[in-house]
Amino acid sequence: MSRSALLCTWDPGRVPHPREGLRRAKLAFAHAAVLLLGIACKPKDPAITEPFVDDFERGDVGPSWYDTGAGYKVSGGKLAISKAYNHPLWLRKRLPPDLVLDVDVMSMSTDGDIKVELYGDGRSFDPDKGNYDPTGYVLFFGGHQNTESVISRLGEHGDAVKARNTDVRVTPGRVYHWTITRKDGKIDWVIDGKPFLSWTDAAPLGGSGHEYFGVNDWETEVSFDNLRIHPAH
Repeated sequence: MSRSALLCTWDPGRVPHPREGLRRAKLAFAHAAVLLLGIACKPKDPAITEPFVDDFERGDVGPSWYDTGAGYKVSGGKLAISKAYNHPLWLRKRLPPDLVLDVDVMSMSTDGDIKVELYGDGRSFDPDKGNYDPTGYVLFFGGHQNTESVISRLGEHGDAVKARNTDVRVTPGRVYHWTITRKDGKIDWVIDGKPFLSWTDAAPLGGSGHEYFGVNDWETEVSFDNLRIHPAH
């Protein structure tokens, strides 16, 4: 049995010791160690090997998603959020190394600000409306009061921004269809069938800590629908 497997099956309640005080101390330490090992022992989320589809035709967000505290909801067959303040909703499925992602998006505000994250850690969020440190790629449409759209890597400002468009503005109430492809490190972002932004990462993010997709928001009222993710071939 491997060391990790042994740790994951170890029951500290079976540790004997003739002196009760020392035995209890050891048990307390052992239980703390088991708690710390919980993440390592927890089974991995399933990987996306076949098309994953979510049309949000239900009454709640559902168990396939992890809400980091922003109160996402399903309303009228759409995933809806406002005032998330960089608390993403993470999909509990691991992304393939190369993918094609389709989703319908809409903002109800003149501020635009429709945001998704790719290849993040599936857990991170901004705890205090301060400096958010993304763990993957961020793609936002009409960010910063509808003044720019970007592809960024491990950040949202400065050198983290890898591609930018300042010409297109988000129209409130309009549904946009996004297709985002990543293949061999190249990210292609298409909106309503037209090329929008692209960038090639010489060191593509992936693997542990960079496997998840999330939707995000600052203050505006936005919605997502008809999500489809499948491996790119």
